[in-house]
Amino acid sequence: MGSVAELYTGRKIPVVGLGTGAPAYQYEEIKAAVGVALEVGYRHFDTASFYGSENALGAALTEAFKSGVVKREEVFITTKLWDDEHDEPLAAITRSLKNLQLEYVDLYLIHWPLRLRKGYTLPPKEEDFLPLDIKSTWQGMEQCFEMGLTKAIGLSNFSCKKIEDLLNYAKIHPVANQVELHPLWQQKKLREYCTKMKIQVCAWSPLGAPNTPWGSNVVMDNPVIKEIAQKHGKTTAQ
Repeated sequence: MGSVAELYTGRKIPVVGLGTGAPAYQYEEIKAAVGVALEVGYRHFDTASFYGSENALGAALTEAFKSGVVKREEVFITTKLWDDEHDEPLAAITRSLKNLQLEYVDLYLIHWPLRLRKGYTLPPKEEDFLPLDIKSTWQGMEQCFEMGLTKAIGLSNFSCKKIEDLLNYAKIHPVANQVELHPLWQQKKLREYCTKMKIQVCAWSPLGAPNTPWGSNVVMDNPVIKEIAQKHGKTTAQ
């Protein structure tokens, strides 16, 4: 967990992070998992307002800070702006910080390049989707950065075209784009474009999202990956 990547701003981001978005887990399970992760060396934690895990992550971090397991400056915390919050990034990050019991996050991302109406229900219906002014949203993200509420701002699930459009008006360059990325979904074109534009690509569901409604075990069960792991004396996940 000690390896780091360098963002274009010079800030370091731990390469391996613990995601807290699994829908099956409850508050105490997430809090306990984060506590164990901190003990074994994890320093990068990913959450989002949509996940409902910010409170549990915040509680675990607060306990770790108080007990001396880790200092605030030693961890990297990512959270995200949800689809029904595009008109209020400042209010949204303020809520997230309260949940996390933090004064700032290290990275704040636009979760998806789409907008939902307030009060929608899952799964969203056609009438729940609203026109999205991503320029206005990005200006709100820039305000969050300028106020010191986040050390960096970025994107999630953005295509090359959507990034290109955003770069035409962005005053503050996005540092990262978090997308689904694993051996069976390598996104070569997107990775090459982001590298060219000095945008760090971060992978969500690098193991293929097993045990989730949208994922499968095809990555973990892939015979080529199993063979490579066995050759190097590693588990498939490693």
